[in-house]
Amino acid sequence: MEKDLKSAHKVPFSPALGTLQCHPLRVEPGQELRSTLSQFVRARHLNSAFVLTCVGSVTSAHLRMANATETKLYDKGPYEIVSLVGTLSGGSCGHLHASLSDADGSVVGGHVLDQMVVHTTAEVVIGNVGGVVFTREFDHRTGYDELCVKGQEDEKAGAGQ
Repeated sequence: MEKDLKSAHKVPFSPALGTLQCHPLRVEPGQELRSTLSQFVRARHLNSAFVLTCVGSVTSAHLRMANATETKLYDKGPYEIVSLVGTLSGGSCGHLHASLSDADGSVVGGHVLDQMVVHTTAEVVIGNVGGVVFTREFDHRTGYDELCVKGQEDEKAGAGQ
């Protein structure tokens, strides 16, 4: 099976396995969600953190849509957090996407930049895979720093070179 997976990818593929740890937290009214999650992850030295689930509401959010150069600040909230997904380790703040709904049920979504200020609560469960490290490396095909998943042993070996 592993050989089939490797041949299906044009980039080196090495599955990294580890134990899932869960970190529940509540982000309180007035706190900026992305930066609060980033601080939580850094303070606990979580090397492969990602959002398992998030429910709550925000008063605003600064988002970028796919392939767009313009960004948009949604500040006429509150907005219900319909979805928050992404990685929190690797790079400065990971890589998050959100879907938000307004009082009429209209939904917007995109890449989370900042200004995602909690309205009533954000109940978040962060997952982390023990023995795995997320990093970001520039990918010339996309023009962005993209996720690289490594086992901690791979990371240590790379640091020793």
